[in-house]
Amino acid sequence: MTTFLQRFTTNKGAVVGLVIVAVVIAIALMAPFIFASSPWMMVGQPLLKPFENPEFPLGTDMLGRDIGAGLAYGAQVSLLIGVISTMVAVVVGILIGAAAGFHGGWIDDLLMRFTEFFQTIPQLAMAVVLVAIFNPSIYSIVGAIALVSWPPVARLVRSEFMSLKQREFVQAAVVIGQRPSRIIFTQILPNAISPIIITASLMIATAILTESALSFLGLGDRNMMSWGYMIGASRTMLREAPWMSVMPGLAILLTVLAINLIGEGLSDAMNPQLHKHRGNK
Repeated sequence: MTTFLQRFTTNKGAVVGLVIVAVVIAIALMAPFIFASSPWMMVGQPLLKPFENPEFPLGTDMLGRDIGAGLAYGAQVSLLIGVISTMVAVVVGILIGAAAGFHGGWIDDLLMRFTEFFQTIPQLAMAVVLVAIFNPSIYSIVGAIALVSWPPVARLVRSEFMSLKQREFVQAAVVIGQRPSRIIFTQILPNAISPIIITASLMIATAILTESALSFLGLGDRNMMSWGYMIGASRTMLREAPWMSVMPGLAILLTVLAINLIGEGLSDAMNPQLHKHRGNK
């Protein structure tokens, strides 16, 4: 564990990303205490520029709503949807990929054809259709993002399982009569967890972008403020009040960039040989 932390902290980009994500999480958790009023409430004069009024340091929108409050509460939505949808997608991907990679044969063929079916459909287009069908809500958004995100995890887990099931420790577990489910979850999966964690970290960033795109298109949860909604609602005021779009856009950019930097740091820390190979090129 100490060696892992040492390798991770040597990646300055990953450390910066971790700090940014920690700040975003802190703001999201402290939002109800920092901003007493709802982000939907009109609390000031419309179209105040950033730093024009110390009470609203990031300005207000065309309805007089505090942009700072919108960013803080929007962080809650983005992180919540990003983490939960990724967790669901990873669980589904692990179950399907593990079954395909461990059993092989017709089970592998059937599950991989099923996976390929989902991969042939553009992710955002499928998410838009699913959310529109089931009505926009945080539950339908999480379900839609998870449904379009699991195939890469399944293919990754399948390849890891096909490689690991040939190892001696797995063959020994088969010989002594361990059940397949026990072999999968106690012998193979722990040894395949590193690439899964790296992939999951990057999937969170993709999920945040997808949620922002859905909210921008008007398919977000109408009861919850989000960064994508803020950009979509202010697109008609881009010339008169550019800060209304720039602020949530920067929030999305920094959060997604930070998560990607963390993913790169995890990759270097968990695969030191790959990092050395890249460094020698």
